[in-house]
Amino acid sequence: MDGLPHLSVEVREAVAVLRLDRPEKRNAVNDALIGSIERFFRAPPPGVRVAVLHGAGDHFCAGLDLSEHRDRDAVAVMAHSQAWHRVFQAVQFGGLPVISALHGAVIGGGLELAAATHVRVADRTAFYALPEGQRGIFVGGGATVRVARVIGAGRMVEMMLTGRAYGAEDGLRLGLSHYLEEPGRALDKALELAGRVAANAPLSNYAILNAISRIEDMSMADGLFTESLVAALVQTGGDARERLEDFLGKKAGKVGAGPRADGM
Repeated sequence: MDGLPHLSVEVREAVAVLRLDRPEKRNAVNDALIGSIERFFRAPPPGVRVAVLHGAGDHFCAGLDLSEHRDRDAVAVMAHSQAWHRVFQAVQFGGLPVISALHGAVIGGGLELAAATHVRVADRTAFYALPEGQRGIFVGGGATVRVARVIGAGRMVEMMLTGRAYGAEDGLRLGLSHYLEEPGRALDKALELAGRVAANAPLSNYAILNAISRIEDMSMADGLFTESLVAALVQTGGDARERLEDFLGKKAGKVGAGPRADGM
């Protein structure tokens, strides 16, 4: 895809590999980059079933480009925050599974972007922080919703108050990543997982992405009803019928033993 400033896109069959491409700024997100992310996720290339997101250079993303933020008034800051919310909603709920490969700095807006992805693979150089308190600002890209749900509101308060950074192993333990790889191996693992996810039934993937997070916001009764409704829609589709026939006919591959406890 052309015309996406600071975002490189390579399509590998059913997988789109997106690279944040401002390495001289540690991939800090400016307005042009956030616009490119939105344009991609609003209209992914035909045939793409999974996206892999990673950062050029030594870091995934160092957050908001503060040089653009400095002169905004309150109205402009609120509009800017809501624009980020809109973009990250498109990442999380656009129907395309997104796997992020994390290394180096995953801080501020970079952590907010990572939290909007569905599977997070980190290498041992990754570290996580929310330094907005030390900058005299506040998060605006959805961290109070997405990051707080991963690590808990109390831990997020402590991170922001103290400027504490978590390393890669703590990030795995807290759920900021799902897999932990050796330095330089996160993208390879992300691509491996992308191939696995792309082989799933598209309607199943869509339901997983769009139903589970919404059910989390519902009462138990509403959540159970919604789960039944989604199951009825997904499990009566043609793809499901064909795959179930393969399973019952012993044509489908067996499920593996599962990942190790360390996520590798």
